[in-house]
Amino acid sequence: MVHAAQESQESTRPKKIYVLDTNVLLHDPYALISYEQVGVAIPAVVLEELDTFKREGTDRGRNSRETIRLLDGLRVIGSLKDGVRLDNGSVVRVVFIDKDIDDLPFKLLNIADNAILLTALSLKSQGYEVKLISKDLNVRVKADALGLEAQDYVKEYVTEEDFYQGWIRVQVPAVQLKGEFPPVLRELVSSNALALNQFVLVESQHNPHHYRVFRYAGSNQFKPVYEPHIKWPLRPRNPQQLMALDLLFDDNIQFVTLLGPAGTGKTFLALLAGLYAVLIKHEYQKILISRPVIPLGKDIGFLPGELKDKLHNWMLPIYDNMEFIVHAVKSASKDSYSKQRAKDIGHIRHTEYEEHGEHVGVPKDGRRGRRRRHQRESTGENNQLHHGKSNGLLSLDELIHRGKISLEAITYMRGRSIPYQFILIDEVQNLTPHEVKALVTRVGAGSKIILTGDPYQIDSPYLDFSSNGLITVSERFKGQQLFGSIYLPMSERGELSQIAGELL
Repeated sequence: MVHAAQESQESTRPKKIYVLDTNVLLHDPYALISYEQVGVAIPAVVLEELDTFKREGTDRGRNSRETIRLLDGLRVIGSLKDGVRLDNGSVVRVVFIDKDIDDLPFKLLNIADNAILLTALSLKSQGYEVKLISKDLNVRVKADALGLEAQDYVKEYVTEEDFYQGWIRVQVPAVQLKGEFPPVLRELVSSNALALNQFVLVESQHNPHHYRVFRYAGSNQFKPVYEPHIKWPLRPRNPQQLMALDLLFDDNIQFVTLLGPAGTGKTFLALLAGLYAVLIKHEYQKILISRPVIPLGKDIGFLPGELKDKLHNWMLPIYDNMEFIVHAVKSASKDSYSKQRAKDIGHIRHTEYEEHGEHVGVPKDGRRGRRRRHQRESTGENNQLHHGKSNGLLSLDELIHRGKISLEAITYMRGRSIPYQFILIDEVQNLTPHEVKALVTRVGAGSKIILTGDPYQIDSPYLDFSSNGLITVSERFKGQQLFGSIYLPMSERGELSQIAGELL
């Protein structure tokens, strides 16, 4: 609840006024009370726009309703026409265009953006120092052309260069990599350069392929990071994937964010860790997978079928990664089967055949049936491994049928409590911080949640690199004991994918 006192005297109003555009309040309703010792002006046309959005079931609709509730709470305390003073020294009021001002630059008042600009000009004509706050680039350009100062809403603004990547790289003489802990780690601790669960990639000065990885465990302690021992023939291809697996396989880390461009292995690594934890280690009851329903390019419209049929189209990236894992495991099983079969046949030959004086392939006792029977038995035993039964790895559809994996729509996750599950939310860069909060607060006892996404590829028109939920939650959770984040910079999908990411 905002505590405020009515401010009605013109002489005590702040001379600096921030005029808020509608898109700012739709992004963060609490922008109303985020500024200190200034005037906060809400143009009347903004209220009309909020009224058109308030019935939506989207995040935009929720923020619209929250803004209206905040304003209604201030209205009860004082007059929004004269201004309501907040505890932080700012004064919030609703303002209208001064019809008496001369030479209005344009008369298109039916366009909301123009009405907001003219409201700001009205305040400037009254002698106020006006700054327009808008997330709309075109509005800021118009404001500049009209002589108004304008800026983006930059609360918790994070640049593409300064966001939390979860690891740092340092180079040392190769001889320092031979010791248990390189001396550079102590220097990093003394300079307070590390957050809890942040990784240090210690490289040789002359050979970047000669490196060691450490994770900061707090209290001046470091944990050496090694490749996890898993039964499947899949392993990290670069140091960042090694860091990601270290977090994914750590039972003490309940919340992980994986960021990076396409092809870096974010979804693949999370799915691999989830499958292993559920099917081999039995640490969770099942894997829950969800993705936001935001199309790339123009939406093709209505999708037929039931909910699971509609979700299938959005979950195709999960199917692709699952097919890769199943293929790798089955290929290894075939190799294992072939080696075992050759070993068994060699054993038969050694025990049943004379080493000298007999033709190769002819048994001592002249009977071939025993050899064929042994071969059939050996083949039957190893076919189980070939089909993946001993590893417990089946196709995605079969695991869904057996209740080991569930594909969920984000729309229906509000209000749920999800215990003892490995939760994977993909493409989180297209979610708002409020939506990510709603997801993370669903995590129940014994569950682990993984958020993955590429903050450089945002399909939502209302989000950018700094304001999307993936970057926001990574910044806010940085340094928490149960949290870890990794930015994966290197594409492992293929040479074409890597070049396309660099050139396009």
